[in-house]
Amino acid sequence: MRDFIRNLLSAQGIELTQFQSSLAIFAIIILTALLVHWLLHRVISRLVKRLTLQGEKIWREVLFEDKLFRRLALTIQSAIVYLQAVLWLRPEALLRSWLQNLSLLFMVLFLLLTAFSLLDAVARIMQRSQRSQDLPLRGVTQALKLVFVVVAVVLMVAIVVDRSPLLIISGLGAMTAVTMLIFKDPILGLVAGIQLSSNDMLRVGDWLDMPSYGADGEVIEIGLTTVKVQNWDKTITNIPTYALISGSFKNWQGMTQSGGRRIKRAVYIDATSVKFLDQEMISRLAKASLLAPYLDEKGRELDSYNQSRNYNMELGLNGRRLTNIGTLRAYLTNYLKDNPGIHQDMTLMVRQLAAEDKGIPLEIYAFTNTTAWAEYEQILSDIFDHLYAIVEDFDLRIHQSPGSADLRLLGDQLMADKEMRELKSTNL
Repeated sequence: MRDFIRNLLSAQGIELTQFQSSLAIFAIIILTALLVHWLLHRVISRLVKRLTLQGEKIWREVLFEDKLFRRLALTIQSAIVYLQAVLWLRPEALLRSWLQNLSLLFMVLFLLLTAFSLLDAVARIMQRSQRSQDLPLRGVTQALKLVFVVVAVVLMVAIVVDRSPLLIISGLGAMTAVTMLIFKDPILGLVAGIQLSSNDMLRVGDWLDMPSYGADGEVIEIGLTTVKVQNWDKTITNIPTYALISGSFKNWQGMTQSGGRRIKRAVYIDATSVKFLDQEMISRLAKASLLAPYLDEKGRELDSYNQSRNYNMELGLNGRRLTNIGTLRAYLTNYLKDNPGIHQDMTLMVRQLAAEDKGIPLEIYAFTNTTAWAEYEQILSDIFDHLYAIVEDFDLRIHQSPGSADLRLLGDQLMADKEMRELKSTNL
């Protein structure tokens, strides 16, 4: 091609030196590159933009917001400069070697950026799919970008030193230990991300609780090296991805999907207030609509049992009797079954735990029919507000440690007793 142009110019009576020929060819290459740049970025780009305006918005986002078209165009320009250098310049020319290496470097760079844009575009498209929303797409794309960067660096080094990429890779084998040390976190994060995804252990949007890292909130991002959690106080905690595999964490997503959140809380009953129900108390409690069926059925059961064994019921030690704490358990069970905020298809019970120095724990174990935090707390509070208010109707007392008012009252009583004794001794 170069000789053809020289012969064409000679026929016109124009003779160029070798240096002038090189300059002319270099100018032609630059002008061609500028022309291609103008065609791709001004003409074709506007035409493609106009076409995407008529179609779906996603294609405009992919091609232009992710810079895919622009980077692909720059890759094509680099390839055209490379082909021109091969066609126009002699193999032994220094300018040809310089242009080839430079264009190849730009080609690899813009191919890498094009691959980045393509990965971002694929991730953007997949995030719109309901099936793909729960996948750790960010971690996968970051891992692929890391692989592409390593490949691109190897190719660019091979171009600069004019050696085969395989030779560069074999040389890197001796640096495996150093490479593993440098990329320890990305490698561990990649392995952890694959395990989290394949075992469906964690997804974006899950409620994660990991006290060792102070994390208690919603997962907003699963990256290659870190998992970002927005805590309920709106602070952000970054957890190394591999820590989720090497350590332990609690994922509350199962609770959210079940449709019910557990209530497991106890009140402590003063053991000295527990007693049998007398007839007067039974008659009074039978007026409660939630207790009347229980008292009637349980009363007939106990009467039948005691009569069959001919117990002398004048002595409290004989036979079976109703207790105030047992009747309270029955009342609370019926109260929970009648509560519209309690999930009736899940475990529901009121149980008595082993007695402690604080009293007898009476525990409510049930599930609300909502997992919304505020609604859950409202239902739980309403239940225990009611429990604290009605416990005296069963002649029971809630155990609590003495407060300042109790101590002050006790001090006043002791002082009054002392003054009374002094007064009596004076009168005597």
